[in-house]
Amino acid sequence: MKIIQDIDIFVKSRYPLIYLVSFEEERVITELSRLAESSKKELFIWSCTQGIYSISKKASVKGTENPLNALEQVIEFKDRAFFIFKDFHHYLEEPFQQYLENPVSVRRKLRDTVLALRGSFKTLFILSPVLKIPCELEKDIVIVDFPLPDFEEIKNILHSTLVNVAKHHPGISFNITDDLAEKIVKACLGMTASEVENVFAKAIVNDRKFDEQDLRLIVSEKKQIIRKAGMLEYFETVEEFSNVGGLNNMKDWLQKRSGAFSDKARAYGLPEPKGLLLLGVQGCGKSLVSKCISSMWRLPLLRFDVGNIFGKYVGESEENLRKALRVAEALSPTILWMDEIEKAFAGVGGGGGDAGLSTRIFGSFITWLQEKTAPVFVIATANSIENLPPELLRKGRFDEIFFVDLPSGPERAAIFKIHLSKRKRDPGRFSIPTLVDLSEGFSGAEIEQSIISSMYDAFYENRDIETSDIEHALRETVPLSHTMKEKIDYLRDWAKIRARQAT
Repeated sequence: MKIIQDIDIFVKSRYPLIYLVSFEEERVITELSRLAESSKKELFIWSCTQGIYSISKKASVKGTENPLNALEQVIEFKDRAFFIFKDFHHYLEEPFQQYLENPVSVRRKLRDTVLALRGSFKTLFILSPVLKIPCELEKDIVIVDFPLPDFEEIKNILHSTLVNVAKHHPGISFNITDDLAEKIVKACLGMTASEVENVFAKAIVNDRKFDEQDLRLIVSEKKQIIRKAGMLEYFETVEEFSNVGGLNNMKDWLQKRSGAFSDKARAYGLPEPKGLLLLGVQGCGKSLVSKCISSMWRLPLLRFDVGNIFGKYVGESEENLRKALRVAEALSPTILWMDEIEKAFAGVGGGGGDAGLSTRIFGSFITWLQEKTAPVFVIATANSIENLPPELLRKGRFDEIFFVDLPSGPERAAIFKIHLSKRKRDPGRFSIPTLVDLSEGFSGAEIEQSIISSMYDAFYENRDIETSDIEHALRETVPLSHTMKEKIDYLRDWAKIRARQAT
């Protein structure tokens, strides 16, 4: 691992204090144990409940539960050693000083320890999922973010899991090709090693198989990670492109990029696609397409509501944005969906009355959009272009800008058939050409609602739905293309020369 090589360089350079940021205590300690063994150093672990514990002697040093006593033990130890202090960041905060018997500041004692370790063959590691450094210690600490398992590590976990299961449970069947193995490993990126092991075990126990069907289960396990982060919303995707009528140009564009996140595409010389900006009339399927892309590409779909990141403290909103984007990158390859993006950045340009906060957030976001290297495919949807910042439309932010127009006659026919079939009705029983003629100017959402409305009428009269019921619902509906004709006409004229037609 490169991170272990970097730590080894710090150790050989006699850096006395290294702060490791990671949730994976067991994995980090395992790697440091190997490094200590190769360096011929003894390994000690400290926690507030156990005190200092010797790995080789398998015994604790009495009286070292107190952090001050533990640091003194580190100073007095004469041989070559690694000391790993778990969750020591708590004791660097002033409120914890009142709980210590000795009033001497832990911060001061830690600085004394650093001074004593300089030039020695002893290294002190602070291992914590949280980074908190007092200003007194800024110049004495080296910060190392211990990364989550990479592709090769997860691949090794998958291999060892399959070997162990085959050895102890020969009745369980596997059908994993190299291509499927690559998809499984990439689906697990962003998880800890223990989370990867658990999800593999769950996939096997679920149906005593491990095959293509378990890929969806593995992807859905990321939902727990998303919920813990709090800034993003995980969407379970059950929609397929067979439920989308028309939009053939966009479907073809997406189909050609269905393998764009594979190693085969990298070897061919292709970069990962950046994303799509979908402009169009409300109710014409932009959000539905976002969900269908997730199903087609077998990637997790994360909904990013910009409103969730705004906080009441100075700098909190910017930090929340960085946190949300870090989570998306950690879980990559993934799809990041931003619905109605023009409303999310409505304050851009100084008119929002938020002291420029929206502008700063927007600036950080489009910079990330331009410079990101992680395979995060961004889908942004917009219903209008008046409030859309022009910087967002510049080439390089998105791979393509598609305009989703009102459905044409053949597309409306497909939409009627889809929604009748979804409600367990045979489309052949209905006069689709008649309904297509009556629904001129209707969006897909308005067609769906006309079918639902007519079904309520038929259900109330205790009979099955007929073509006349849908005709009646269509005649009673005033479509958006009529109530907002000027605005929609302007949007369609704008898109003729500035966006690619989805149909």
